[in-house]
Amino acid sequence: MNTISEAANQPQTGTKQKPTLNPIIIIGSLFFIFGFVTWLNSVLIPYLKIACELNNFESYLVAFAFYIAYFVMAIPSAWVLKITGFKKGMSVGLFVMAIGALIFIPAALTRTYAFFLLGLFVQGTGLAILQTASNPYITIIGPAESAARRISIMGICNKLAGAIAPIILGAITLKNADELTTRLVTMTEAQKAVELDALAERVILPYIIIIAVLVILSILLYFSKLPEIDTDKEDDAVFIANTKKTSVFQFPHLLLGVLAIFLYVGVEVLAGDTIIAYGASQGIPFSTAKFFTTYTLIAMILGYIIGIICIPKYITQDKALKFCAILGIIFSIAAVLTHGYASVLFIALLGLANSLMWPAIWPLAIAGLGRFTKIGSSLLIMAIAGGALLPLLYGWLADKINSQQAYWIMVPCYLFIWYYAVGGHKIRR
Repeated sequence: MNTISEAANQPQTGTKQKPTLNPIIIIGSLFFIFGFVTWLNSVLIPYLKIACELNNFESYLVAFAFYIAYFVMAIPSAWVLKITGFKKGMSVGLFVMAIGALIFIPAALTRTYAFFLLGLFVQGTGLAILQTASNPYITIIGPAESAARRISIMGICNKLAGAIAPIILGAITLKNADELTTRLVTMTEAQKAVELDALAERVILPYIIIIAVLVILSILLYFSKLPEIDTDKEDDAVFIANTKKTSVFQFPHLLLGVLAIFLYVGVEVLAGDTIIAYGASQGIPFSTAKFFTTYTLIAMILGYIIGIICIPKYITQDKALKFCAILGIIFSIAAVLTHGYASVLFIALLGLANSLMWPAIWPLAIAGLGRFTKIGSSLLIMAIAGGALLPLLYGWLADKINSQQAYWIMVPCYLFIWYYAVGGHKIRR
């Protein structure tokens, strides 16, 4: 908490008042929203697979539509923030997310998968604006060496919401899903259409509530006294180091960090969004499997707590990243070599392996960027597209081979993240 109060006393751009609300509480509430909306996808994937009669590849277009928005909209998000500043930009992001949630209503009423995907893309666009602003904000607002600690606090807010969201939405949308999938096999096309239309409409009420919450938060944030920060100003050391730099592409440690984020988000989404469907493929009923994403996120929360306690007092950010990458390799291989509940447990434990990756990679990647921080942050946000492409590749492999062997794609991802922790983040020329 001291780091935030210290930052609040530093000169800020856009406001001369000290904030009446602690910035970490405001940003923490935003990360809670990120988590709640993002991890609904783990339920939407099996839910829409049933409601819209999809195969594995088609169902993972849910993750693709959501996360590809980060790639497409990250640079435009930086332009928005250049005009609005961080606070107003985050308010705009919440409102855009509300529009995306609104699209779910006609999508459910018509049971049109393309509309669902459009709604997810618009939600991802809003999140791209929010993430482009909030991640550098929480990184820069305090000392660099404790950035991973602050991001870990944000991660707890994010994953706590993510642990709650699948349980709530799953209880509504996947209620009696095992019985329904059995009955659908014996129904006529007309009977099936009636049942599936009713299933699709289950999502309307939850998303009406989400719309209301997002709009209210957008208004509250707009009128809050969250202090602005100026990322275009550089201290003397950073200014001298960046004197001859004319492009963000002249920072190798950032570019390698972009790839590390791409792979990290991909494996995080695989662990969280595929585990329910994977559990069902292992013969576990939906009534039990719908809780698996929550277990994954609880493991992540445990990792974040460890990070808050240990970073930087007992372990550096790069060493924490190295350790987590090794855990990821071990758990991925174990998930492929075991079966049933044991295999699912190792997928859930990937939450622990993934927990400190974002908090560690982000500050290592934007270190020393100075006036290039906004555009560098945009590139890192674009890399969240890993959550779009890797699950899609997994879904294709699951259809071609099987859903368990498809998890082999995670091993090389963790190997690269380990390399970034060991030496990639040190490359500055």
